[in-house]
Amino acid sequence: MPAVASHSTPPALTHLTEDERMFRDTVRKFAAVEIAPHVREMDESQQMNPAILLQLHSLGLMSIEIPEQYGGADGTFFEAILAVEEISAVDPAVGVLVDVQNTLCINAIKRWANEEQKKKYLTRLAADTVGAYALSEAGSGSDAFALETRATKVDDTYVLNGQKLWITNAKEADIFIVFATIDRSAGYKGITAFLVEKGMPGFTLGKKEDKLGIRASSTCELVFRDCVIPAANVLGEPGKGYKIAIETLNEGRIGIGAQMLGLAQGAWQHAVRWAKERKQFGKPIADFQAMQFQLAEMATDIEAARLLVYNAARLKDAGQEFLKEAAMCKYFASHVAERTASLAVEVYGGSGFVKDYPVEKLYRDAKIGKIYEGTSFMQLATIAKLTL
Repeated sequence: MPAVASHSTPPALTHLTEDERMFRDTVRKFAAVEIAPHVREMDESQQMNPAILLQLHSLGLMSIEIPEQYGGADGTFFEAILAVEEISAVDPAVGVLVDVQNTLCINAIKRWANEEQKKKYLTRLAADTVGAYALSEAGSGSDAFALETRATKVDDTYVLNGQKLWITNAKEADIFIVFATIDRSAGYKGITAFLVEKGMPGFTLGKKEDKLGIRASSTCELVFRDCVIPAANVLGEPGKGYKIAIETLNEGRIGIGAQMLGLAQGAWQHAVRWAKERKQFGKPIADFQAMQFQLAEMATDIEAARLLVYNAARLKDAGQEFLKEAAMCKYFASHVAERTASLAVEVYGGSGFVKDYPVEKLYRDAKIGKIYEGTSFMQLATIAKLTL
């Protein structure tokens, strides 16, 4: 298991403690050795390699913040962000799997579950189980609380009916945090979160999406037809699901910022390597000032994104307000990722447009950063509200 960092705050945002450096380097080596050889195959097959899932669990990367008493590493949110960043530099599809597990599912259960639920579900997530977070529907994207999925109380159970769309990790997951309304007339105050397990009667996995990018990451429809859920599986309190969703997604946006940061770093590293190797007019293209300036500007953007992401993560760990910073880091890092991946394709020239080289995939992967867990417009709306 990777070393777990201490909870002390370094003097500067990009300065890591020795333990944090060791943790980062362990994850970086794992991604380079164990994930990199499978990236193209997983992208083309649209399947996560099962061996990688097993390794993620055995290394503790799927249970970073879970307390030791439930089998986890008892690490920090910042460590989870480091892990997502380093893995995403190699494959953002694996990066988002780790992100959803840690920043959404585990954080929600840690904060809102009762002790019995923690013992039941955190121990499974720490051992070998994948989690998924089911909020989105056909008519509720940016308007997250326009839910149609309903939960009706029947004795000591709830009966769920409805559909969820675009659910990350759905194919691999066995535990789902599902949001449904128990009272449409109450608006967002009727929304309730449920802990749902794969295999519960009335719950089926629907269509798996054929996506532009992060293709190894499963994105599926969930279908609930008279799915009976024990009342004991309510997460938090009935009618308080909106609070769970809002607060968890604020943390998740930092995770997506880290994913996009890692993607940009990976694309830049590929571009630099190619610029040093590729020769035109008798010398490496990296010797041309125009290329040097382009690579330097990309590096500056990446460092600025890193500062925003690390700052938001440090604030979260310190128990301080981070809503504005989370929106800023998600917004900016997703734009940096798309621009950096695009420029990396141009550095490669014609070679960058074919699948034989890695930047083509990163370019496709980058697009989702501006869309999921809050579009760029929604992040700008949040930033404006909190700054103007």
